[in-house]
Amino acid sequence: MESTFIYIKNMVCDRCIMAVRSLLQEMGLEPLSVRLGEAELSRPLSAAGRASLDAALRRLGFELIDGRRERLAEQVKTLVIELVHRENGCLRVNLSDYLAERLRHDYDYISGIFSDVEGTTVEKFFIAQKIERVKELLAYDEFSLSEIAGMLNYSSVAHLSAQFKRVTGLSPSAYKRAGRPGRLPLDKV
Repeated sequence: MESTFIYIKNMVCDRCIMAVRSLLQEMGLEPLSVRLGEAELSRPLSAAGRASLDAALRRLGFELIDGRRERLAEQVKTLVIELVHRENGCLRVNLSDYLAERLRHDYDYISGIFSDVEGTTVEKFFIAQKIERVKELLAYDEFSLSEIAGMLNYSSVAHLSAQFKRVTGLSPSAYKRAGRPGRLPLDKV
């Protein structure tokens, strides 16, 4: 039996995986696996089946990705999101080396395609994800700013605070006092 991979934009969390798996099952597409940004189906899709799936995915806020460049950009986004939001303590890796190793491409190639497709740099996307993670951790109110800085591999609380203020316009403490405004869904960062 020939399997086929499909690539899906905006799949950024475990609930996304559950929603896509459920949709694929409802459509009788027999998913062998569903992971962030991709699913493996038990058989190839016809053109009509692909169009039908894309329409159903779009109703849920997702979409199929066709081009190689778009797939690579989505893989970068998925890896960065996993690194920042799921791999606490693993941020001590060099981002360019991490992406090059995981995607088996030269980082300059990855970075160029990402910038062309997404309209921002990998580094700016990485920083935006880190800031969203800081917002999340501040909302939990379980960690000190020093602990958060350590978890996200900032060199100091001052560095985290400066970057946070540059991105949000507020210091972390002002953000907490303001009732933690402006958290974004990961697919909108």
